[in-house]
Amino acid sequence: MKKVFKLKDLDCANCAQKMEDAIKKLDGVEDATVSFLMQKMTIVADEARFDAIMKDVVKVCKKVEPDCEIIIK
Repeated sequence: MKKVFKLKDLDCANCAQKMEDAIKKLDGVEDATVSFLMQKMTIVADEARFDAIMKDVVKVCKKVEPDCEIIIK
């Protein structure tokens, strides 16, 4: 399953790259991209566990960029 999320207050491209690298290491994540310029994050992950995976994604992102907010609709 592939989903795109809007990011709020992502401050730099370096942080975006760190977030992307950390997300890709999570169990169940097939692919991830974090775009600083577009302020968007794309996650491709196991559909059956997507909600649980997104909780881990949020935790990882908060460690790298505490001010960044992932807009989950």
